[in-house]
Amino acid sequence: MTSPADWPKVAVVGAGAVGGYFGGMLARAGAPVTLIGRPAFVDAVNRSGLFLDSIHFQEAVHPQASVDLSAVRGAEVVLFCVKTTDTVAAAKQLAALLPSKALLVSLQNGVNNAEEIRAVSGMDALSAVVYVAASVPVPGRIRHLGRGDLVLSASDLRASKICELFTCAKVPCRLSDNIEGELWTKLIWNCALNAISGLGNVTYGEIIASADAKQVVEAVVYETLSVARAKGIQPPGLEDPRAAVAGSFKIAEQMSGTRSSTAQDMARGKRTEIDALNGYVARLGAQLGVPVPVNHTLYTLVKLQELAFPTKT
Repeated sequence: MTSPADWPKVAVVGAGAVGGYFGGMLARAGAPVTLIGRPAFVDAVNRSGLFLDSIHFQEAVHPQASVDLSAVRGAEVVLFCVKTTDTVAAAKQLAALLPSKALLVSLQNGVNNAEEIRAVSGMDALSAVVYVAASVPVPGRIRHLGRGDLVLSASDLRASKICELFTCAKVPCRLSDNIEGELWTKLIWNCALNAISGLGNVTYGEIIASADAKQVVEAVVYETLSVARAKGIQPPGLEDPRAAVAGSFKIAEQMSGTRSSTAQDMARGKRTEIDALNGYVARLGAQLGVPVPVNHTLYTLVKLQELAFPTKT
């Protein structure tokens, strides 16, 4: 895969901060990319291109863009980047548009998106663990603030092709023998930081600058790790709970100037993904008999704030 002629056709479903960044990186490398997103974003991309304001470079790229999900037709690789609140609806629609050979990769928060996609659509999907700090300050512009790497399953031969695809686009990507544990590692850090950032309307850096907030982070990490272990999952490298806490603080340091996706959604009056984060841990903890009072509290407080939001996603 050394020239544009060698690239598969890529579609990004739910092109926002995450989809825009990774789709933009593929387009920058020469891949034929179609971004499918909201009207303001699509209009800006079609008018002036997608501007990548990265910590490494600033450059406009010119992928195709559409508001119509049918633009996914003909894609060989689909980056599935919709919010978890839209997973079921989008997966059902895609099932009627994609050939069976299309490779769908879930670049979403949470740990069970691939299973949910398969259950509602019959399509197979790969799970990817995503680490990137990115936002869309104005339509058509992706602001990249930190990291930008992916983890895929080493047990799925198709994942190696996706890994090669991103590596060629200068996106760090590695394969893991424990993808479920990797997904839970990301879940632990999301649960520890996202809701606090949203409820406090603060950056990750402001969280770890507060001794009280750090105590809340620690409590969430211990709870979430306990649920993972009760489910028989071992997040790699987190055998010692203190390592999980330290990892959360490190993530916060790496992305210190960033507000979580939960905070960004709350600031816009949009439904958050809290059901797939602290809410998921709260539900699973109840099923497994593991007390998770801090996760449940954070989940409940976010849901209460959502009651005041307009009825939009």
